[in-house]
This record gives sequence, structure tokens and C-alpha cells, in this order.
Amino acid sequence: MDEIKGKTWTFGENIDTDIIIPGRYLRTFNPQDLADHVLEGERPDFTQNVQKGDIIVADENFGCGSSREQAPVAIKTAGVDAIVAKSFARIFYRNAINIGLPVIVCDIEAKDGDILKIDLAEGTLINETTGVEKTFEPFKDFMLDILNDEGLVKHYLKEKGD
Repeated sequence: MDEIKGKTWTFGENIDTDIIIPGRYLRTFNPQDLADHVLEGERPDFTQNVQKGDIIVADENFGCGSSREQAPVAIKTAGVDAIVAKSFARIFYRNAINIGLPVIVCDIEAKDGDILKIDLAEGTLINETTGVEKTFEPFKDFMLDILNDEGLVKHYLKEKGD
């Protein structure tokens, strides 16, 4: 998973966990049920049109609000392969990595439908639609291992030998 390439969905700043998955949907533990309602208040067309491999690009403070880990679970289950934002709430960032969803701190201009190519190990992000290239702090090997193992729990079990 060192390299990700996909179509973008753009969002503004302060996209909080209530916007990502409203509290009324937290009565289920089924990830697909959560994904069916992800970001619907912000972008009603998102759940019907997001495709496996798509990338969210947002402004500052993505994932602020509560610590509910259902927010990154809903995003990942909907098919999003990565989120790029100028900044993330710390707990959202950690929850995303813990479930194997790459979150990249980088300021890149993008419009809906642009194609981004991200190299997590090299720390490069290219908007192939506009030709703009940016750099970010490359992911360390242990973080790449967690992402490649699809999350912290699976990584731990793999390392433990179970």
C-alpha cells in the first residue's frame, strides 16, 4: 500500500465526526450500515457515488469532534483509500491509522474528480489532473506495516504469530 491512486472528493474545513457519521446511525456495529450514511449531510451524493479507491481531500481540522472510531470505519468501508487534509484532529488521525486508513497531512489544491497519486513511503503527492506535486512527511516503516496489515489489531496478531 505504499502507493495510492484515486479520484478525489473535496470537503472544506472542520468536518467533524458528527458530519462524517451522525449519532443517529451509531446504533449499529455493522460497518456497511455506517458506510451507507457516511458524509450524507455534507454531500448527499457521496454514498451513492463513492467508489473503491477514491480519495478525500479536505481543508483544516478534518475529523474534529468526538473520538468515535466509527467515523474512519465508515469512510474506509465506503471505499475511500486515503484522506488528505491540511490538518486532522489527533484522535481521528490515530483512529484512522489503527483501522488501516491512510491519512496524509498535506496542503494540495484539488477539485472533485481530480486524480491524485500518493506515495506514502516517499512522501510525495501528485495531482495528475493539474500536474501539481507536493511533499509531506513520509510514513515510517512501522506505520506502513500497520497500514499494509489493514490496521493495528491485524498487525499485532500477525506479529504475535496468531
